[in-house]
Amino acid sequence: MVAREILEKIKQKFGPAIPRADLPAPGRLFIFANPSALKEICQFIFHDLNARYVISIGADDRPVSGQFMVAHNFAFDNLHLLSSVLTYVDGEPPVVDSISGVVPAANWAEREFRDLVGIQPKGHAYPKRLILSDGWPEGVHPLRKDVPWNFVPPNYDDQKEFTFEDPPEGCVVVPFGPFHPTLDEPAHFRLYVEGEMVRGCEYRGFMAHRGIEKLAESVLTYNEIPMAAERICGICGCVHNVAYAQAVEQAAAIRPPPRAEYVRTIMLEVERLHSHLLWVGLASHILGFDTLFMQSFRMREPIMWIAEKISGNRKTYALCTIGGVRWNFTPELKAELRQVLDKLETEWRAAADAISRDRNVQKRTRGIGIADQALIRRAAMVGPVARAGGVDIDCRRDHPYAAYDQVEFKVIVEPDGDVWSRILVRVKEVFESIKIIRQCLEKMPNGPIQLEIRAELPPGRIGLSSVEAPRGESHHFVITGENNRPRRWRVRAPTYQNLQGIPAMIKDQQLADMTITLGSIDPCFSCTDRLETIDLRSGRTRVYSQEELVRLVRARKDS
Repeated sequence: MVAREILEKIKQKFGPAIPRADLPAPGRLFIFANPSALKEICQFIFHDLNARYVISIGADDRPVSGQFMVAHNFAFDNLHLLSSVLTYVDGEPPVVDSISGVVPAANWAEREFRDLVGIQPKGHAYPKRLILSDGWPEGVHPLRKDVPWNFVPPNYDDQKEFTFEDPPEGCVVVPFGPFHPTLDEPAHFRLYVEGEMVRGCEYRGFMAHRGIEKLAESVLTYNEIPMAAERICGICGCVHNVAYAQAVEQAAAIRPPPRAEYVRTIMLEVERLHSHLLWVGLASHILGFDTLFMQSFRMREPIMWIAEKISGNRKTYALCTIGGVRWNFTPELKAELRQVLDKLETEWRAAADAISRDRNVQKRTRGIGIADQALIRRAAMVGPVARAGGVDIDCRRDHPYAAYDQVEFKVIVEPDGDVWSRILVRVKEVFESIKIIRQCLEKMPNGPIQLEIRAELPPGRIGLSSVEAPRGESHHFVITGENNRPRRWRVRAPTYQNLQGIPAMIKDQQLADMTITLGSIDPCFSCTDRLETIDLRSGRTRVYSQEELVRLVRARKDS
């Protein structure tokens, strides 16, 4: 058993420092470590065992264990294994050794659990705020259990500004964002420019943080959370919907019916199709190739129409329940989807040929925004960005879920790591998605689409779920809890890691290439940041109850 072999290697080196280890399911390994050995164990897993870093999680576990919890998640992609190294710490503030010195990609995640949970990463080289605004008072950590979900600090300073670092000598500051013509969401890159060359930058984001994880553990229930999860991202909604449901199912040791897994696979690939077509169109617009921009959007529309026929909505499908799906495929829908795929395949071949022969596009993208294999590993970059840099990873193959182990497809890899390679990866992946959907339509078994769950889900179980979004791996970490909701839910979107590679990708590049370099990772700032309304005239905020929202929707429908 692969997981047991990995565990034995770790135990041979750190035996007394590992009081407990669990192998709850194939492809899952949980290692509980003493806090004093946490950094060394993570270093061994990352460097000696060559695992890929995924994310770090902090949690307030005081109501159960009286302590705080830290988990560092890793993936052994070639071995189809997801692993979590967990430890418990106490004190006020609780302190844990930072691993970012030996696992650089943990930089943001450690700063995040410092902000939101108050766990201090001892030895972190850059412990600057990441999530919380500078006006948020010290000592108030929103993800602690004793902080209500709707708490508003009375001493919040809305005038306090973020303090940036000084630019290098000889450089001027060029602000890129937070509001910029090529950005659909707020993010601020403070570029340090010498002449026309970018010499460095500092990033300030998380301006749209919505507290979805806090709502999940405070207000929502297991089967309400998928609706919130698919609103994490404007494009990858189905991805987060499925990833969350799978994390809970894995924790509770339940599996949806086979037909439901095929439905999930089809809808995930439908989402990949319209996402890649959207990205190719927008990238073409950035490059000035507006003919392809318009053609790409035209080809995308039938995909949106068939998604609406299947689910009732072009984008938010409300697909998953715990243990299954809500929507089924009739013979008529299957036939229509096949027709849509046939037409798209024909038209996309012509578009792919046009892109591959266009010299102007190649001049603007070859050798631009390079992410080589060393940077990809250091920053834990994922998805088309990683595959375009010669790193052969794809969760659909490496950590199979839904019905992906029942279909054949090719993982598209390009060697050069530049913007051009990222274009090629996405263009070619469209054909693979079409191939996957056709196989699913052919092989989909009959039977139910939902599993009947009679008993309450057991609390204290941990679930890990990685789903290959169009942008890369989306990873969900769940600890089941009481009151029909998770005790902790942590979402890591692909942009969260890919953004951390941008400073290196734009360094010593021309300022004019910043836009397409950033665009080439297909950034989604809202899902990286993870409802209240504001009256623009008075500045007053208003939180609507569920009953009020239902009344408003019904009143609008009746009118």
